[in-house]
Amino acid sequence: QVQLVESGGGLVQAGGSLKLSCAASGRTFSSYVMAWFRQPPGKEREFVAALRWSGGSTYANSVKDRFSISRDNAKNTVNLQLNSLKPEDTAVYYCAARRGQVFYTDVANYDAWGQGTQVTVSS
Repeated sequence: QVQLVESGGGLVQAGGSLKLSCAASGRTFSSYVMAWFRQPPGKEREFVAALRWSGGSTYANSVKDRFSISRDNAKNTVNLQLNSLKPEDTAVYYCAARRGQVFYTDVANYDAWGQGTQVTVSS
């Protein structure tokens, strides 16, 4: 279906910033919802942010004041700007996609996933 490839992860000190990107290829539609999830070490994958390709976005409460999701239509890419990073933000960050316009937050509602990119925040 849709192929997703994340990039931009790395090691950063607390308080720093990173920009993650998710490049989409294959069939994409204006009705798609793109989302970011993250999986901290030893924990379940959790919702971070989502964007309707046609417009609109939403965030988890834990990141809404620090992270920003956006799209680049020309590059068919969705980005996640991570600011004011904390050690608890350390996780593998995944890009995901689903058909439709609803901002689902459960992993099960997304059927296209990238391979993940590691974000490590040191203190």
